[in-house]
Amino acid sequence: VCVCWCLCVCVCVCCVWLCSPSDYNQSMALNVNNKHNIYYDEVALDGVMKSLWLLTLTMIFKGFITVFTFGLKVPAGLFIPSMAVGACIGRIIGIGMQQLAWKYKDEAFFLYFCPTSVGCIEPGLYAMVGAAACLGGVTRMTVSLVVIMFELTGGLTYIVPLMVAIMTSKWVGDSLSKGGIYDGHILLNGYPFLDSKEEFEHITLACDVMRPRRNDAPLTTINLSGTTVGDIRAKLTSTEFKGFPVVLDSETQLLEGYINRHELSMAIDRALHVQGIANESAVYFSAKPPRRQDAGYPDQIGLHHVLDKSPFQISEETPMETVLEMFRKIGLRQALVVRNGRLLGIITKKDVLKHVDQMSRVDVDARLVH
Repeated sequence: VCVCWCLCVCVCVCCVWLCSPSDYNQSMALNVNNKHNIYYDEVALDGVMKSLWLLTLTMIFKGFITVFTFGLKVPAGLFIPSMAVGACIGRIIGIGMQQLAWKYKDEAFFLYFCPTSVGCIEPGLYAMVGAAACLGGVTRMTVSLVVIMFELTGGLTYIVPLMVAIMTSKWVGDSLSKGGIYDGHILLNGYPFLDSKEEFEHITLACDVMRPRRNDAPLTTINLSGTTVGDIRAKLTSTEFKGFPVVLDSETQLLEGYINRHELSMAIDRALHVQGIANESAVYFSAKPPRRQDAGYPDQIGLHHVLDKSPFQISEETPMETVLEMFRKIGLRQALVVRNGRLLGIITKKDVLKHVDQMSRVDVDARLVH
């Protein structure tokens, strides 16, 4: 990565060193009728051609290096490299338009929009618009990017061309791919992210998504009574679930709460360091410890402080469209599916994402068939 950045810096330094003020042959002539009427004849010399080649090399190197640095997850940034690539492209186009305006200055188009008495074509303006357009196409930002460019330049005059360039880049980017580079990175890394802009129009219920399903192992739960420290440690060792529902007993499956894996593991580890706590120690979830019938048994451990007694619950007939909105707006990680207080299953955020992806694939297959 360091070698790539050094190469890019060398190319940029060469651009600055070789692009001298003599790149343009500017001949000024003063009109005797109007002392303010000054025009410039700008002829491209060898220095301009060198600068164009160096700008092209910088654009290629910068884009190539940005792909690697962004994929390596190092703090190399994305805003500035994208703006640098866009600025190079805009500067090249601006120099080209400037030469066209000089070469065909007697044409009706340039006489009307760009009279020779006014230096109307500024390659720097093209570079600024190109930087905004490139960053807008990469990140798909619109209004916020216009504000950022306005704060960077301080020029209110250029708001309209910036808005047009940013919106055009967004439309072109949306026609080529779905979402910006950050959305693509989320999908590539498999992060559990639910996009609020996507709509779910399928008629499915919570019972179609919840686990356990048919032919699956029963849901791992913790009984409210009769559980020991050894039982909990065995479940923590044999499973990788992020939490466990707490039920009254294994037969009725009446839901009493939900306990997070991390909090449960920390509470058990702290309790094992206390004298008298062993694997045979009973676990209780009430505020007051139950009465001990035999004084020979080891001490009990209370876990009521880590028990969530009001977990989020939904019915098995709840539409998945409603469940999806709940996960988006409330920020749920899991929802317990119950019927008259009896635990039926659990829906996690990853289950919702898998279901949405599965339904989208079904839509694509249906379009291909028809």
